[in-house]
Amino acid sequence: MTRIVVIDNHGQFTHLERRALRDLDVDVELLDNETPASDIDADGIVLSGGPDMDRIGNCADYLDLDVPVFGICLGMQILAAELGGSVGSGDYGGYADVDVDILDGGDPLVGSLAPKTRVWASHADEVKEVPEGFTRTATSDVCDVEAMSDTDRDLYGVQWHPEVAHTERGEEVFENFVSICE
Repeated sequence: MTRIVVIDNHGQFTHLERRALRDLDVDVELLDNETPASDIDADGIVLSGGPDMDRIGNCADYLDLDVPVFGICLGMQILAAELGGSVGSGDYGGYADVDVDILDGGDPLVGSLAPKTRVWASHADEVKEVPEGFTRTATSDVCDVEAMSDTDRDLYGVQWHPEVAHTERGEEVFENFVSICE
């Protein structure tokens, strides 16, 4: 059975990420972001959303575990900041429904949502520049980088929250990540 750990970055929806994976019959565990990387045994890692880049614990260490990583909101920002991209304040701010354009229909994480999807997202902070090796895979009128992927290293991120009911086809994004991990 596929085993995925969800890293808790103190986000308000983290428990919903765990539940979404559990509902897909995945062996899933919620771990605090202070868990040492050496203690993680998983086929994949979800870096949850959260309020603050200053409270990401050992998340940078998890990127070296050679398993697929899926960053959600702050989780995607961690990928960008730790791997040479940039993160900054968004122009839009708080949570809202957003229409997202999928730029790469072949992307293993979000390609199946092409050409458009409607999501629930916060844009208080956002990825401003993707790191080397990453491709921008989704965009919107309020955020240039709504999703990004580095398929060579199996690193993926979305700005939105696929785990909440307001996001259309959010379960599909989790199904796609489970397929990547398998």
